[in-house]
Amino acid sequence: MLTIDWAPNHKDSMPLYRQITEYIKNKITLGEWPIHSKLPPQRRLAHILQVNRSTLTIALDELIADGLLETRAGSGTWVANNTWSVLASTPTVNWNSYLDKGLYLPNLQIIQEINQAEFKPNMIRLGTGELSPEFFPRDMMSSILRNLPERINSLGYEEPKGLLFLRQQIRIYLRSLGIDTSVSSIMIVSGALQALQLICSSLLPKDSTILLEKPSYLFSLKLFQSMNMQFSGIPLDKEGIELTPIAFQKQHKNANLLYTIPCFHNPTSIVMSKQRRRDLIHLCQQEQLPVIEDDVYRELWLDSPPPMPLKALEREGLVLYIGSLSKSLSPGLRIGWIVGPEPVIERLADVKMQNDYGSSSLSQWTAAEWFASGLYQQHLEEVRKALRIRREAACKSLQTHFADIATWQVPTGGFYIWLSLTHPLSMQKLFNLALNEGLLIHPGSIYDYLSNRHLRLSYSYASLSELKEGLYRLSVIIKTLKT
Repeated sequence: MLTIDWAPNHKDSMPLYRQITEYIKNKITLGEWPIHSKLPPQRRLAHILQVNRSTLTIALDELIADGLLETRAGSGTWVANNTWSVLASTPTVNWNSYLDKGLYLPNLQIIQEINQAEFKPNMIRLGTGELSPEFFPRDMMSSILRNLPERINSLGYEEPKGLLFLRQQIRIYLRSLGIDTSVSSIMIVSGALQALQLICSSLLPKDSTILLEKPSYLFSLKLFQSMNMQFSGIPLDKEGIELTPIAFQKQHKNANLLYTIPCFHNPTSIVMSKQRRRDLIHLCQQEQLPVIEDDVYRELWLDSPPPMPLKALEREGLVLYIGSLSKSLSPGLRIGWIVGPEPVIERLADVKMQNDYGSSSLSQWTAAEWFASGLYQQHLEEVRKALRIRREAACKSLQTHFADIATWQVPTGGFYIWLSLTHPLSMQKLFNLALNEGLLIHPGSIYDYLSNRHLRLSYSYASLSELKEGLYRLSVIIKTLKT
């Protein structure tokens, strides 16, 4: 779907339909909208352009008459095959024919829409899994950056496993979590997602099966299907991932690996209990099933610290442990880490060097200073205080506006409330209606394609006033859909 970040000027002397015509012609002639590109549905396009349907129809009809666009029965409006025969004497390359042949599959359409809508002004983001800009520790960051020149002698490439000083600081931090490891078993990555990509592309054969909780954040990504990986979902209960299906799946589907988010799971916010963690490690040791522990939400506890990581419960190198600063400090730093057996880390580091030749040196030095200065722990205390206030505000709004249409559990940490609607709805329709009202939501179908009655709500991004207003307006939309 094409991206449109423009609207005609209603005060201009040029008619609105003519402005739209010229805008689309310009996009086509510059090659920004290649042949076979599909325009948004007319209702949606009229909303984006802030005009009525009749005005839009006049513009589209003129472009169709000129041969620039064409309509296909039941399929919408497209940039025509004969675009360049109308505009020029020589044909252009059909880039769309290349798009279908790339190695990576496109994101789900709804994920693409979410990614685009997040940057629209005045959008209330009720699902974004990110700290609000209000949380940005401006004064602390200024202090950190002022101290860097004394430490940095150059900003050249770092060694394959990452900046030694940063890995030393992470080693100290990991000890506080019960993970005793050496710096040679720690590797710096550009966020947790790169860690997952490197693990799958470097260590797993094609057509591997990955066990994971269902629902799960990973179901929202096409990255792993692009690498010919298959997912097999395991149910959750209040203590975390259920154990009985794991052994069955390992034996009958020949699963290669287990991926889990044991702390404040995305999207359900469930925390795996201490006993379940021990039992899971014991089971995976018996089954010889490697584990990826995604622990990026650990420090966002609001009531009490979560149990020790899975990695702290084993000494055989069974678990690859992933941590990150993206959720707790700043996603823009793009700094995360993997902890695992040295041969595995060396293999991952070699592949990472082939991909990007190392994470940003400046970001690595910045992250190291956050740990070394002690400001990271101070910042976390402030984040927890602010998140507690937002969690309370979100739960109060839910109690006021959703008590008769949904159920939920109060999260003990993280960003999310897994809202369960009392009646199933069309998630796509709800998403579109909310988006048209300036509300950006994350339907549960993103994380479990069979879900038609869940929403992942986030209290971490929208301001308190936006959170209250947005949840009220969302409840009105849901109640309207029910009737």
